[in-house]
Amino acid sequence: MRAIWKGMISFGLVTIPISLYPAVRREELKFRLLRASDLSPVNYQRVAEADGKEVPWDQIVKGYEYEKGKFVVIKDEDFARIDVEATQTVDIVQFVELAEVDPLLFYKPYYMEVEKGGDKAYSLLRQALAESKKIAIAKVVIKTRQHLAAIKPQERGLMLELMHFPEEILDASEFRSPAAAAIGKPEMNMAAKLIESMSAEWKPSQFKDDYHERLQKVVEEKIRKGGRPAAAVHRQRKPANVIDLVSVLQQSIHDARTKGRGAAKNRKAA
Repeated sequence: MRAIWKGMISFGLVTIPISLYPAVRREELKFRLLRASDLSPVNYQRVAEADGKEVPWDQIVKGYEYEKGKFVVIKDEDFARIDVEATQTVDIVQFVELAEVDPLLFYKPYYMEVEKGGDKAYSLLRQALAESKKIAIAKVVIKTRQHLAAIKPQERGLMLELMHFPEEILDASEFRSPAAAAIGKPEMNMAAKLIESMSAEWKPSQFKDDYHERLQKVVEEKIRKGGRPAAAVHRQRKPANVIDLVSVLQQSIHDARTKGRGAAKNRKAA
């Protein structure tokens, strides 16, 4: 795999040469717009709203809409004035407790691979973070954009996880909170039992993207059948009305335990 960025970690007088590699991969099925009569691909056009005419690339500028229908043009020299210098350095600015950072701020992980000559300092930083249970907060410029980021210990290496700046996160107070309701002891006990009965060892390999797999099968089936439509699958929605919370929890506990016993039998038979 090709590194998306090469540079170094810098904190105090320590520098560690590293390379960044994507830590996640999401393969979306890509679709094209086609003309129904002959399946000819339909291309996107740059059309002006005012008269419906196509606009050449050399006549397109970037603008910011500061009021409905009112724009100011931002030119290349304007972007150059605010451009952040790409230093190829992950500059650590402080170390903090992981528990203090809102999980909503983290959004994109990368593997940090150590480059030649940085092994000892890299291992030292990873071990120091792991033992202190802290993460490093840093700033880094990737592809001309400055990012807030966290460096975390991960197994035998380090992860760089890009972060939202705090002002990007919407305030939870903007959303409706549940109405105050007294939770009875029987309901709380049942909820605790349900959680206990459904608790299991975390095995991430058990979880798959069901929608992606089903969509892939539909595409493969259509290819085999020469593009003919497959039979539609209709699923009935279960009613969502909850009348007696305690009885619903009891039934859920029973179902979870039955499912657990069935899974145990299957493992034993295997």
